[in-house]
Amino acid sequence: MKSIRLIDVRRLVLACALGFAPIAAWATDIAQFKVAKGAVYLERGGKRFPAYVGTHLQATDTVVTGADGSAGITFIDNSLLSIGPNSVLAIERYAFNSTTHEGVFDAMLTRGTLSVVSGKIAKQSPDAMKVRTPSSILGVRGTEFLVRTGE
Repeated sequence: MKSIRLIDVRRLVLACALGFAPIAAWATDIAQFKVAKGAVYLERGGKRFPAYVGTHLQATDTVVTGADGSAGITFIDNSLLSIGPNSVLAIERYAFNSTTHEGVFDAMLTRGTLSVVSGKIAKQSPDAMKVRTPSSILGVRGTEFLVRTGE
């Protein structure tokens, strides 16, 4: 009888672990493409693949747009980013606590244009969101901004 209970407990533990696996995978998603027009790519782990509406981003991903490309991205803290043509945006660090709204959002715009409407991270702590360019660092103090860099 004990061996039957032990097997049942093991099966239950395994079933629970497998059931939570998709949730653990989802937990690494930080944003989603809401708009993707023209040539839009996502670089992750040294690989580049096309990005479409619904594609999820993870921390440390890079978004690249071509001459005809543009993208709109919504982050889990409700930050909204619009990326224009010929742009390269690297998400260097992103963390968000949905209970306290604390977090960090660091990005690097190497080239192109970026429009941002900040979300809960910047509202909770104004210096928690930063966008770097090759020549400057923008500390987000307001809720909206636009930045453009050359090549």
